[in-house]
Parts: sequence; C-alpha cells; structure tokens
Amino acid sequence: MKKHKINYRLQAFGTNRKRKIVARREISYEIRLATQLLLDELCFNWNKSRLEAQINNSIDASDREAFLSLSEQYQSYVKE
Repeated sequence: MKKHKINYRLQAFGTNRKRKIVARREISYEIRLATQLLLDELCFNWNKSRLEAQINNSIDASDREAFLSLSEQYQSYVKE
C-alpha cells in the first residue's frame, strides 16, 4: 500500500527569516488504521464502563427515571 506523507515546515523567527527547515515523516496506512481502531476500541470501552457505573449508581439511588434513560443509551453498546 502507499505511504501517506506528512510534511512539516518550520520557519525561524527573528532576523534570519529566509532560512526554513523542512521535515518529512512517513506513516503507513496500516499503522494509521491500526491506531484509529485501537483508539476507537478504547473510547468504546471507557464510555461503556462509565455508563455501567452510572446505571449502577441510579439503581443504588432508586432513581427510576435516570435508570430508564441510561439503560436506553446502554442498548447501543450491547446490540450486535
């Protein structure tokens, strides 16, 4: 697969403004995809555990309205 290139241009401030530094970094598509999938999974698991904790707190507090609202949101995490 093709590598995606990211170019950076750094400019010096001060009296010598004509000098520019160019840095290039190549990130392969596979690494970017794997990183995005990992971040998505981490966010999904964190949101799910946070919602579970809120549901448990609403059960402990006997708050029926909060429980129903949170359990409706939780349905999207358990559907396959």
